[in-house]
Amino acid sequence: MISPDALLHLLQLASSSLPVGAYSYSEGLETLVHEGRISTLTELADWLQQELRYGPIGVELTIMVRVHAAMETGDIEAIAHHNHWLSALRDTEEIREQNWQMGQTLSRLLQKLEPDLTQTLENVGLPCNFAIAFSIAAAQWQISPEAMALGYLQSWLTNLINAGIKLIPLGQTAGQTLLLQLYPDLKNTAAKAIGAAMATADQDSLFICNWGMALASMNHETLYSRLFRS
Repeated sequence: MISPDALLHLLQLASSSLPVGAYSYSEGLETLVHEGRISTLTELADWLQQELRYGPIGVELTIMVRVHAAMETGDIEAIAHHNHWLSALRDTEEIREQNWQMGQTLSRLLQKLEPDLTQTLENVGLPCNFAIAFSIAAAQWQISPEAMALGYLQSWLTNLINAGIKLIPLGQTAGQTLLLQLYPDLKNTAAKAIGAAMATADQDSLFICNWGMALASMNHETLYSRLFRS
């Protein structure tokens, strides 16, 4: 059971009102809609399902669980290593800049909310990935790895569904229906990531199949007009 305090902190971290600018990114989805590759609710659902199963979000979660554990032991060197590793994982400049911008914004916010984290965040190094800052906050607020993973995924999924609602466009009810539809995949992704984090500390064993999103992200900057930054 998650404690009331931990639950409230998790809701704060996963809220769309968290001022990190997540709403301004589509992670290549805008390109796919512009090219006509995604034009229906079913096609959006299929894309998001594949991202949950094979995309980088699962690897991010695995690293977040390891950062959470490193926070409990005070291993700042390990956290810094995970941060640099995640930066190197990014396929495109837009995706890398997205994670750095959101991470740095959350880091600054955390230093205001939790001054005790200032030294830890500074030692992690710049730039800080959003997943790393999120995990540091979760450990500080005693949010379990399982709850952290579900909250992070739900926030990520909600943001992309909202982007799809604007771009395709879709209705709000359709978006909420899709969110519920993808909860089984969301839970499976979280469980697999936690299992991978506990199975081995070897990063070389982690893998993603990300070429579709990478190509969409690379082509995003060439669109004639854009609503989103990625």
